[in-house]
Amino acid sequence: MPIVRIDMWPGRTEAQKAELARVITEAVVTIAHTTPDETIVIFQDVPKENWAKAGELASKKKPAK
Repeated sequence: MPIVRIDMWPGRTEAQKAELARVITEAVVTIAHTTPDETIVIFQDVPKENWAKAGELASKKKPAK
């Protein structure tokens, strides 16, 4: 049973998550030779203050220009 976990910043809509779940499930079914019923996609919204890259919290990083 494949389990795909997606960690991302909050802000995606339910419709966006539904589309992601659909296409990820299709890809896993095709490549891993499993079934949609056996494929699980888990979305975890991680607040920017709980995410760091290169030693800097995402919540403190200035947006790219």
